[in-house]
Amino acid sequence: MLVLGTGGVSVFALQFAKAAGARVIVTSSSDEKLARLKELGADELINYRKTAQWGETVREMTDSAGADHVIEVGGAATLDQSMTAARVGGHIAVIGSLGNPTGLVTVTQLLRKHLRLTGLLVGSRRHQLDMVRALNATGIRPVIDRHFPLEAMADAFRYQASNRHVGKIALDI
Repeated sequence: MLVLGTGGVSVFALQFAKAAGARVIVTSSSDEKLARLKELGADELINYRKTAQWGETVREMTDSAGADHVIEVGGAATLDQSMTAARVGGHIAVIGSLGNPTGLVTVTQLLRKHLRLTGLLVGSRRHQLDMVRALNATGIRPVIDRHFPLEAMADAFRYQASNRHVGKIALDI
C-alpha cells in the first residue's frame, strides 16, 4: 500500500494497513515527518520534495510491480504520480484534494494499467460503525498531533494550514 502524506486520513490508513499485515510505503515533504511515520510502522519512506518522480521510486521498491492500493489525498496535483506508482489493476482511493482540485490527468495511463479510481469524501454511518469495530478489535488509536481549546479554533486552522502536523488536530470542547 502507498499512503500519501501525514494527515489524519493518511496516518489512519497506515495504521489499518499495518494491522492487516500490509507492507506500507509513505510519502511526505519532510524527513522529520517520515521518521515519525517510521515509528508508526511505515516500511518504506519517500520524501517527495527530494524525489519528484516518486511514482517510479514506488515501482522500484516493489520490484517493478507497483502498489496494490494507493491512498491519494493530493488530488490532481499528485494523481499522475499515484497512477505511476500503482500496479496494473491497482486501486487508487482519492480521499481529498489538498492541492489544486482541477488539473490534467493522463487518461492513457489509467486505461493502460486498468486502474480503479474511487472518489471518497465521507463514508456512510455503516462505514463509521465498521471502523469503530475495527478500532476496538485492533486497539488502534488516533494519532493526535496537537490539542487546541475551542476558543483557539482559528489557531488550530492556522496550524493545519502550516502543514506541520502528523495525524489529527483536536479541538477540546
